[in-house]
Amino acid sequence: MIGRRRDGGARIRRGRSVAGQVFAVQLAVLAVVIAVGTALAVLQTRHAQDDATRAQVIDIAVAVARSPATLTAVRSPDPTALLQPVTESIRQRTGVDFIVVMAPDRTRYTHTDPDRIGKPFSGTIDRALAGETFTETFAGTLGPSIRSVTPVRDGDGHIVALVSAGITRVHIGAQVRAQLPAILMVAAAGLVLALLGALLLRRRLLRQTLGLAPAEMRTLYEHHDAVLHSVHEGLLVFDESGERAEVVNDEARRLLRLPDGPVLRTDLPISLQRLGPEVVRDEMHVTPEQVLVVNQDLVEHAGRRMGTVLTLRDHTELRDVLGELNSVRGFAEALRAQAHEAANRLHAVITMVELGRSREAVAFATAELELSQALIDRLAGAVAEPAVVALLLGKVEQAAEYGVELTVTGDTLLDSTDPLTAHEMVTLLGNLVDNALDAVGRDEDAWVEVTVRRDDAELYVRVADSGPGMSEELFSRATERGYSTKTDHHGLGLALVRRLVTRYGGELRASREPEAAVIVRFPCPVGARRDEGADAGSGDG
Repeated sequence: MIGRRRDGGARIRRGRSVAGQVFAVQLAVLAVVIAVGTALAVLQTRHAQDDATRAQVIDIAVAVARSPATLTAVRSPDPTALLQPVTESIRQRTGVDFIVVMAPDRTRYTHTDPDRIGKPFSGTIDRALAGETFTETFAGTLGPSIRSVTPVRDGDGHIVALVSAGITRVHIGAQVRAQLPAILMVAAAGLVLALLGALLLRRRLLRQTLGLAPAEMRTLYEHHDAVLHSVHEGLLVFDESGERAEVVNDEARRLLRLPDGPVLRTDLPISLQRLGPEVVRDEMHVTPEQVLVVNQDLVEHAGRRMGTVLTLRDHTELRDVLGELNSVRGFAEALRAQAHEAANRLHAVITMVELGRSREAVAFATAELELSQALIDRLAGAVAEPAVVALLLGKVEQAAEYGVELTVTGDTLLDSTDPLTAHEMVTLLGNLVDNALDAVGRDEDAWVEVTVRRDDAELYVRVADSGPGMSEELFSRATERGYSTKTDHHGLGLALVRRLVTRYGGELRASREPEAAVIVRFPCPVGARRDEGADAGSGDG
């Protein structure tokens, strides 16, 4: 069977839909229940009618037996002449089929059929002769009937006659049949209401199951489960409230270090907790272990919001490669700036020579060379890692282009990047300097100061600047994720620094007095040898 998806595509139907199967089963059950209920109602009505008939015939028989006129008539020479008109009048008024007054020897004094007067009564009278009033179902001369028999006593308590009153089964059946239309109408109304309820339930199930058959739903679940466990992106699907994850795949648990079991929004890193019900595209988030690219979409159906889907991609390695690429770009920019500056100086020297100012040209060239060489020599002597030296030289040139004075303090001394690798040291120092350059902007007299120091106890990095600094709250937010005081984008610098600090058990703090500064400390391994650290750093660079 060919069906049509809601998105317009064709799909092969595998049997009747869940809603259709439920409707068929429900309709069958309702029909059986209502049929059985109707039969039970008829039986109950018949049973109730029998009970009512028994009570009625007993009341009539006892009333006739206790009437003084009955006792007087029985003692008279012709009981029939006195009793027959009275019993027939009572029978017609009460609706019973017969009232028989008889002698103790069964001889009838009265009967509905006058031809049977004087003949013996057919039925049980032993219990009545014993003084008991009772009822029985007996097939008499008028057919099966429910009858009662009761004694007639004189003033001394002797039984002088018997009274029997009865209603035939045919009469009782007619009374039951008279109630059948009402019973059937109630049953029909119940069936109609049940059918309407089943149709509403079918409609609801069709909407909730999208008209899928059980086999289709099973296939869909199996495919869904297989995709969730095989996809290489982290996936979390949150409910309408956005607080509870209904679906969490294996990759999401690995990336976010989530345990087995239910996942709440509060179990995620702080930056992901703060994501609101909005669309997010390729936003960088930093956890203690990974750099993640986050996307978030809203799930809607028929105009109603169903929840949110959060996807995560691991960009840790890519970010590291981009960090190295940025470092190389920084070096290239520094070389370009130096080449440009060198060309300007060379033109100045050539022009001075052409003007016959050879002595001044030599003095000018020597002074510029000594200034640049002095910085290179000082950094090369204080810092053993070439990558860090190149980074600092490049940042000095970059800062100069921005009109910012960047200095490396005289107490800088780095014989090894241990416990960090050379690449991690470049990432740490480069991000701190970039943040400082962003903080001072293009203000007049802007400056940045860098201190890098290592001894047997710790690796110490301090980057100060002339900017306003950050409050404790602002600094905490900046280190959580790619937060930045810049309004045009969110950076990742301090978040990447925090990641390194967390990994190596270091300390990261910001101060505003006496100047704005960010300070990082890493404890060095006990007994670590500087020469091993320097060799490792050089190899990584």
